Amino acid sequence: MPTPQAPINSGYGMRTEAREALGGRDLKGKVAIVTGGYSGLGLETTKALAGAGAIVIVPARTPEKAQAALRDIANVEQAALDLADPASIDAFAAGFLSRTKRLDILVNNAAIMASPLMRDARGYEAQFATNHLGHFQLTARLWPALKAAGARVVSLSSIGHRICPPDLDDPNFERTEYNKWVAYGRAKSANALFAVGLDRRGEAHGVRAFAVHPGGIMTDLQRFMPEEEKRAMGWIDAEGNVDPRFKTPSQGAATSVWCAANVQLDGKGGVYCEDCDIARAVPADDKSFSGVRPWATDPALAERLWELSERMTGARLAS
Repeated sequence: MPTPQAPINSGYGMRTEAREALGGRDLKGKVAIVTGGYSGLGLETTKALAGAGAIVIVPARTPEKAQAALRDIANVEQAALDLADPASIDAFAAGFLSRTKRLDILVNNAAIMASPLMRDARGYEAQFATNHLGHFQLTARLWPALKAAGARVVSLSSIGHRICPPDLDDPNFERTEYNKWVAYGRAKSANALFAVGLDRRGEAHGVRAFAVHPGGIMTDLQRFMPEEEKRAMGWIDAEGNVDPRFKTPSQGAATSVWCAANVQLDGKGGVYCEDCDIARAVPADDKSFSGVRPWATDPALAERLWELSERMTGARLAS
């Protein structure tokens, strides 16, 4: 049964730290995968899950960088994965399934933001391909292990979803002039809709999916943005100081961790979450910096996106 898109008054908030969001949960014996789990929010997510006893696998496009960041963290393993390369996704998933039959937590965290027009190995627009399609294919390939565990799957969305819904008729900007923020908005809306579609398919198997807006955090995600653009958007001041409304990386990771493991969400799924709670549903023209816009939780749009994603990746959930 779909979970209402309304806050449950969890008792947590925007300043909750990642470890705190576990709610004291012991994860010994659990296995997790955190894409991009070696920097920024992903690294804090990895630390929290591993610190609670889970074995955390961190796939990374640059293994050397990941190994350096993860070297001193117990319960963590590292593997190669490029979300923009379908062959790399299949190889990672096949290797994982050859060693492990259960996957309790999958956090689809890796992302790019506001990049110039780039395309993946298939010719697909890079933000949609990396942020959504790569994770769609990865989740589909890992489905046997997710189903065996009755897993939780966390999809990192963003307040950027409010920019626009995905364009299912021109997802790769082949007929539309490219705009880096429109592309980001499309991809982040797709991340939210993916959680809706996966939860509908997974609930009967105990697999529940959640979309997460982590909040504003200054991380390597902003690497494509020049300093003057960050200043113009009010993210940093003239001296380079980060806006105090931004979260720390640990605070930014808290909602991912809450969705991945907190018992408050047992029996729930298919919802968009922020500040360690289920977000409010708000109208399409809402101007606030919180809440989820209607297209990001639309089940009909989620189904259309799912069908398009199957065609674009060739990946389907195994029966």
